[in-house]
Formats: sequence, structure tokens, C-alpha cells
Amino acid sequence: MNAVATKLALAFGILAVSTSCTATPNSSTQTQQSSAVTEVTNSEQVAKVIVDGSSTVYPITQAIAKEFQANSKNVQIKVSFSGTGGGFEKFCTGKTDINNASRPISKSEMELCNQNGVRYIELPIAFDALTIIVNPQNDWAKDITIDELKKIWEPGAEGKITRWNQVRATWPDRPLNLHGPGKDSGTFDYFTEAVTGKAKASRNDYTASEDDEVLVDGIIKDPNALGYFGYAYYEEHKNKLKVLPVDSGKGAILPSRETVEKSKYQPLSRPLFIYVNPWSSQHKSAVYQFVDFYVKQAPKTAAAVGYVPLPNETYHINYVHLNQGKAGTVFGGKAQLDLTISELLRKQKQF
Repeated sequence: MNAVATKLALAFGILAVSTSCTATPNSSTQTQQSSAVTEVTNSEQVAKVIVDGSSTVYPITQAIAKEFQANSKNVQIKVSFSGTGGGFEKFCTGKTDINNASRPISKSEMELCNQNGVRYIELPIAFDALTIIVNPQNDWAKDITIDELKKIWEPGAEGKITRWNQVRATWPDRPLNLHGPGKDSGTFDYFTEAVTGKAKASRNDYTASEDDEVLVDGIIKDPNALGYFGYAYYEEHKNKLKVLPVDSGKGAILPSRETVEKSKYQPLSRPLFIYVNPWSSQHKSAVYQFVDFYVKQAPKTAAAVGYVPLPNETYHINYVHLNQGKAGTVFGGKAQLDLTISELLRKQKQF
């Protein structure tokens, strides 16, 4: 272990006892979490760090994990995805070390973490442009409004809004086949709140999956399809997909790094996070080493996979929060619509 990792491990060892947060795990809970989360093979002395959660954040974490593994043979990083909500269920019961999240932790998840003595450090790592996608053979839809998205996705549309011309009269009388994240997805939570006005308020008659690649594949195969997911998945497959500009009342805006940075692509821009529980692991230094590396690599990797990096100051604040064991959340258990990058930075400063 290098000097920085040793210093971090010692600092967090003290903080795990002295720092107050959502809750303080009792000894039995801590023992249970240690055995469940970080495994060490005695013969090989390989520590395992378990990551789950958002499929939107997955490309960033997976890329950073691969780079970390290439230089850290004594640590195994296992990255899976089950959606932000599914990931928090595991994280808040001590089954994982890190949760990828495409929205802030909710009040019910905070309560679950508290009940199980799970503490967490909230680290924003990038901004995403939630992207509306159709098949390239769709030559009629040039843009779409927030009101039209609501008309399509609100619960009352189920079984009723089933054809394109029901959304806009100038569109053809063709089937409207919908694809979107499942109900454990943070993208589902954020999209429904931003578009229909209430988190999780959505029609149910659509093809749903927590795996964005499944959604991509469905839209590629169907000229009548419409769906939504994180911008990185559009970037990866943009030669096979068509993106729709979104009009929220100020003209149709395409998702891009520039429109997100200038706060033009609203309300479908949102921050992405990792939540870290270093206190849960028997071999905490592996978690510290990986997250320290993650924070340093996040700007480059986020941009490489198609997301918008945060200002350098944000990553510096992340490093300070990590080093000081700054546990908790600045969001109070709910997403903030129309949040800008500068507002996120201000929140982190005031943490």
C-alpha cells in the first residue's frame, strides 16, 4: 500500500469511530457487513470491492475499474448493475461497497441505510443528458416537446396513446412502440418526475429494462420505436440511432456537452453519483485506494464515454470529502430538477 492509501486508511479508521452521520453501525452489524462485502482469498490475498447500481453510471465505473485493475493485482473490482434503486437495496443492507446512482439517494433509502447502520459518502462524478431516441428510419419526428413526452408517458396514456399521430397530428398513423428503463432505475425516477410531474408515475405498457443495451437493441430493430436513456449509450451507438431535440418552451435543444454545461438542455440534465461506504469493509484500504483513483480518473473517463465532466473544483471537493469521511447527502432525499453544474458545485461547497 502506498503512503497515500495508508494515510487514508488510518484517517478513515479513526473517522469510522468518531464521525457522526446518518447512523453508527453496531458491532454485530459491522461484523455482518465485513463478511458480506469484502472478501479476501487467504492464498492469494486478493481483496474484492463490490459495486452495483445504475446502468447509466456503469460505463464510467467499469472503465475506471479496468484501468485500476491493470495496476492493482491485489484488488478485484466487481461491477454489476441492477438499477439505482436495486443497487441501493443492496448497498443499504451492507451487501456492496459502492453504489452507482443516476439520482440522489431517496428518503426511504436513507431510512434503510440508517436501519442497517450503513453510512455513505456522496460523490458527484459527472453530468448526463437524458436522451430521447428513435430509429433512424423515423423521418417524421424532427423534435419533441416536454408536453408531448408527458402525453406519451403519463399513467393515463396506458392503452390509449398508442400511435404516433395521437401525439402530434402531423405525424403518421403508425404504431408507437415505447422502450424505457425499469422501475428500479434512477433514470426512470428522474425522467418521470421531470416529465410527468411525479417520480415513478408512468404508463406500464412499454418494453422495460435496467440494461440500457437492451433498450438500444430494441430501438435499432423497430422503425416505430421511441425510448429514453443516458447520453453515453446514444454516443456508443449513434450511427444506429436518431436523437430528438427536446423543446421545454425555449426552442428544441439537442443534448450535448455544450448544452448541458450552459444549462440549456433542461429539465433532462442531471448529475450522476457514486455512494461509498468505506466503513463496511473489513479491508477498507482496497475501497479507499479504488475511490481515490476513481475521483482522479473521473473527468477524463466521463468525457470518454459520453458524459459531461464536472469542474475540477468539484473533484477536489470530492477528494476532501473522501479524505475527511464527509458522510451524508446534500439533497435531502429527493432529486432537484433543473439543477445546473454550478448549483451542484455550490451545494458541495456548502456540504
